[in-house]
Amino acid sequence: MVKQWFKSGSPWIWMTGGAVSISLISVLGLLAMIAWKGLSFFWPSEVVQFELEGSIAKQTVIGEVYDRELVPKTRLAATGIDVSGFEKEEIERLLIKTGNREYVDLDFRWILETDITNKTAPAALAVFERSKNGNFYGYVQNVIKDGQPVNGDKIEALHELVERAVDLNDEALDLQNGDIGHINYALERLRLKEKGYLLDNALTDERVAELAQARAELRAEYGVLEKDLFALRKQAKRDHVTVKDMRGEVVTIPMYQVLDVWFPNDMGFFAKLGHYFVQLGKFVSDDPREANTEGGVFPAIFGTVFMVMLMAVIVTPFGVVAAIYLHEYAAKNAITKMIRIAVINLAGVPSIVYGVFGLGFFVYMLGGSLDQLFYPESSPTPVFGTPGVMWSALTLAILTLPVVIVSTEEGLSRIPSTVRDGSLALGATKVETLWRIIIPMASPAIMTGLILAVARAAGEVAPLMLVGVVKMAPTLPLDGNFPYFHLDRKFMHLGFHIYDVGFQSPNVEAARPLVYATAFLLVSVIITLNITAIGIRNHLREKYRSLEH
Repeated sequence: MVKQWFKSGSPWIWMTGGAVSISLISVLGLLAMIAWKGLSFFWPSEVVQFELEGSIAKQTVIGEVYDRELVPKTRLAATGIDVSGFEKEEIERLLIKTGNREYVDLDFRWILETDITNKTAPAALAVFERSKNGNFYGYVQNVIKDGQPVNGDKIEALHELVERAVDLNDEALDLQNGDIGHINYALERLRLKEKGYLLDNALTDERVAELAQARAELRAEYGVLEKDLFALRKQAKRDHVTVKDMRGEVVTIPMYQVLDVWFPNDMGFFAKLGHYFVQLGKFVSDDPREANTEGGVFPAIFGTVFMVMLMAVIVTPFGVVAAIYLHEYAAKNAITKMIRIAVINLAGVPSIVYGVFGLGFFVYMLGGSLDQLFYPESSPTPVFGTPGVMWSALTLAILTLPVVIVSTEEGLSRIPSTVRDGSLALGATKVETLWRIIIPMASPAIMTGLILAVARAAGEVAPLMLVGVVKMAPTLPLDGNFPYFHLDRKFMHLGFHIYDVGFQSPNVEAARPLVYATAFLLVSVIITLNITAIGIRNHLREKYRSLEH
């Protein structure tokens, strides 16, 4: 009976199904763990005030509890801490985020439960999110508006002034990056144009006058905008708030440095939920701050999606054309077999090797040649002879090219030869047969190759470190300045952002939750791109299903 059961193949079906189930549970569990550790960071945590005395001098510590751990008494005694009066063999210690970075040695510190004499969570404790130096914790003392203390509701006035300062800062930033940035870009183009005339010995008096007039008009417009910018910054700096910190000192915080303020101990569930989604939105839409340990990751999201889409545009036609040639035109001989083996082996080459190739061939050789031919006026500053988003896309296109070729060729091989013969018998040419019959029928396989290519390219980091990705990019590859797409610019990437925050951050404890949050965001971006491609593939499969019959 058992022997017949094994012969029936049922055990192998159950074993396969169990393995698939375990794999799915593991993947979902991993994603859930990353999401929990990353997304919970944005929930407004309780701010606690500790009164300490014991192994340390009497003091007050205010902050958020980040972590807890049990430490053996012997380990603490070895460091010189007196724990003889404590009965337990293990003593709990808490990791506290104290913020107020400019007034304390570290914005994270460990405290022992044996040193805690009192622990409270006053409703009046405020958390200030600042544009620099991280969060600030303390009690609001006075709100100064236009140089005068506010006599009414200080908290309501504080929220109004914070909103006003944020709006003024955003307006100033938009002016600086928009109109002023456009003028700076235009002035630089004029400088390069003048230098190009000099190199060509074509700088006539008329051109000198024309360039001078254009430069004067731009500088006049720049002067007007600069006055507007200074006026906005002056308005943002006229208000401030005084806060009493854990040292008992009253600190003045300029309002233009404050991005948000909240009182977590005085917030209900729905207030915390609303604040949570606001902070999550800031993480997705804002620029990073404080060496990438605070702020958002929008430039990294944009750079990742832009680079992957550019790579897809490059790799798809080359991969499809190569697969069509190998399957439809190339002779079935030893050379073709060697080419197929080489294509398959290319998929196993370490990605860093592609990065070295991209740096040497694309950046230095091809980019340097383009600079000499088309951008001599920019010398010695390189234009394309330096790592950029275009070279990153090309490098990853070569890296993922074998995947697209193999997937497309497999799709072509599944199309019956009778379809080709029937099309040719009806008078269609070879090209017409390929364009109207074969490629549409193979389009689902082409999309499958593209899905695999996107999934691999979006997560690659090692080659990008050599050919274009940077820790902090001053501008995006896409803006309002002609030619709008600036493929020579460097860019930020979610994968490199994870590496930088996790291993190069000056503040590891502060960066740890952002590593999980960014990792979850990267997975979400990859899933979104893949779902989009799968949807297109399914649509194409249904559209051209009639061609199979």
